[in-house]
Amino acid sequence: MSSYATNQFRKGLKLEIEGVPYQIVEFQHVSPGKGAAFTRTKLRNLLTTNVTEKSFRSGDKVDSANIEIKEMQYLYKDSEGYHFMNTANYEQVALSEERLAENVGYLQENLQINVMYYNERPIGVELPTFVELKVIESMPGVKGNTSSGAQKIAKLETGAEVSVPLHISEGDILKIDTRDGSYIEKVNK
Repeated sequence: MSSYATNQFRKGLKLEIEGVPYQIVEFQHVSPGKGAAFTRTKLRNLLTTNVTEKSFRSGDKVDSANIEIKEMQYLYKDSEGYHFMNTANYEQVALSEERLAENVGYLQENLQINVMYYNERPIGVELPTFVELKVIESMPGVKGNTSSGAQKIAKLETGAEVSVPLHISEGDILKIDTRDGSYIEKVNK
């Protein structure tokens, strides 16, 4: 099993601490005037989805999590959860909304995603970095206000809401960054 030093930490990195898989949500390298440097992190427990804070001394090494990634296709949502299918062998798994956390707002039918497995158990998903979603609800833009940098909220086909420039209207297709939920650009189709 490989390990990571604190200077290799990055958002999304998967670590195993005391036999539990975690994913780095945020991190900050701190060099105080007195004392040794350290790295402050926010870690999401991949089994419970709880977020915890932990500090590591500079130079500490942490084991990488033994996470297996399987490429799957999102099928549908029902009372059992969100269903995904392995296109190679047609195996299907269902994950709960709690397990998917904020990723739910970017799931479209037939979207190819990576399902993370820990000890042969599905524990979460990794979305593509960008998705294209249609605006289904938005306040009309006001002519003349398009270059002021003002923003408004647009509701997307998946139910997610995103802050967009005033010129965006219903029916537009937008490129969204799934890492932070930000609007990137309007897609011409």
